[in-house]
Amino acid sequence: MPTTIEQIKRINEAGPFHADWQSLSQFSVPTWFKKAKFGIFTHWGLYTVPEYRNEWYSRNMYIQGYPEFDHHRATYGEQKNFGYKDFIPKFTAEAFDADDWLKLFKQAGAQYIFPVAEHHDGFQMYRSELSHYNAFEMGPKRDVLGELKQAATTAGLHFCTSNHRAEHWWFMSHGKEFDSDVHEPLKKGDFYWPAMPEPNNQDLFSKPYPTQEYLEDWLQRVVEIIDRYQPELLYFDWWVQHQAFKPYFQQMAAYYYNQGAKLGYPTGICYKYDGMAFGTGITDVERGGFSEAKPFYWQTDTAIANNSWSYTTSLEYKSINEILITLIDVVSKNGNLLLNVGPKPDGSFAKTDKEILAGIGKWLGINGEGIYGSEPWKIAREGKTNISEGMFQDTSKLKYGSSDIRYTANNGAVYAYVLNPQEQTEIVLKSFHEFDEKNEPVFHGVISQVEQLGVGKVDWRIAEQGMVVQIKPTPDQRPVGIKIVLE
Repeated sequence: MPTTIEQIKRINEAGPFHADWQSLSQFSVPTWFKKAKFGIFTHWGLYTVPEYRNEWYSRNMYIQGYPEFDHHRATYGEQKNFGYKDFIPKFTAEAFDADDWLKLFKQAGAQYIFPVAEHHDGFQMYRSELSHYNAFEMGPKRDVLGELKQAATTAGLHFCTSNHRAEHWWFMSHGKEFDSDVHEPLKKGDFYWPAMPEPNNQDLFSKPYPTQEYLEDWLQRVVEIIDRYQPELLYFDWWVQHQAFKPYFQQMAAYYYNQGAKLGYPTGICYKYDGMAFGTGITDVERGGFSEAKPFYWQTDTAIANNSWSYTTSLEYKSINEILITLIDVVSKNGNLLLNVGPKPDGSFAKTDKEILAGIGKWLGINGEGIYGSEPWKIAREGKTNISEGMFQDTSKLKYGSSDIRYTANNGAVYAYVLNPQEQTEIVLKSFHEFDEKNEPVFHGVISQVEQLGVGKVDWRIAEQGMVVQIKPTPDQRPVGIKIVLE
């Protein structure tokens, strides 16, 4: 039986974590997470079946004038005859193999996985006693989340998951505006329930407020995931910062942290915007980052494509170098990269996705010693090119050059990553010049040797402009890693 609201509250009253921000501020970022640096996010569900535009198909197919609306009618017929629910029998996942997924992710160098357990559409990708609309009872008739948990354990990767149900309060509502299969009366347990009018989804006080019935159902669904799958991290999309969610979110967070304390595994919650009080979880920046290193640990989540989180036939893929530059930049500024890939409807991965993941893994196999387990150096970066701070900045396609460097520290060494070597055979690390503008030493240590990762020792010298290092260009002009060994 699902854990009841009364049981959740009783456990939280016993502690050690209670359902308030002051108590939840006892939270500490798991050590493994700060060492991992790189994880894989996956968006896979019913919304993948049409392979059209993006993962918001379930909402947009009911909005008259939207491309999804017209595409749906041309491809499947009118929404009253073929609605979103009718994709369920088509979602058979015949090629899904959790062990193959984890093999691919591990070869890419990922240290943790973050499959979406339930997206805004309300279809659960796991076994549930709270709704029949789940992958165990319908569609593939498999506990997708459970299989991925087992595969991650076998592969030695950390298992995490995300819940995006908060937005389901309004996500299917446009289907009520014309003759479709989204119609009243809707009651708890119905797939489309409650389909309330869509608000300004950035308004923290928008009405109608989610009801107690809806919020308690949201809470129980998350607790069911915690109880059954014991994820090491949870992630929530943006709408949980709505005022109505606050007491329920605090109950969930306390319950999760208490269960982790009870069972002996560290836990953490990744949140966007200000969905949690600062210091009670892990700050997450969607498709963006920070311009400078932060004293707190954080994560960015972004996708392998610029225009969708799920697989479609029109993906605008990022290059391997663009993703590697994002990873290096984030790590140098005290963060992790959570990279999303979208499986095809049958559960396999497209050729381009696999090639990109393989390229990342190959680079990390050579350069990972300055990434995994590293910390920001006293100087995070040099060079003129830098991301603008905030969300939704990673599609700007910044033009990095050979003077754009990012630094990390690990194993007693300093690592300098040249983001775009541009076929240069000699680069300058300005942070190692002898004196700054005040005529004071910038770096005043003893260097025993300098290495190019994957190549070996290289020639170097300290000059007026900085440390001049001889390097060998890499295939496809991948970022170059330089290890500065100190005595």
